[in-house]
Amino acid sequence: MKEKSTKVIYKGAPFGGVYLVTYVGAAVYFVQRSTGLFGFIWALLKAMVWPGFVVHNVLVLLRV
Repeated sequence: MKEKSTKVIYKGAPFGGVYLVTYVGAAVYFVQRSTGLFGFIWALLKAMVWPGFVVHNVLVLLRV
């Protein structure tokens, strides 16, 4: 009986690394300006979603 094997191809991995670096940078930026535990948690959440706000503002500027 022959054993089946599965080949996994990871596509887009470099973009994941870039997103990780931008997340860490944004987290450091927002955490430095936060105060208290709630401010720390809010800073981490803002670091996760800031690229969406950038894209939204660019689309508004382009009037799309």
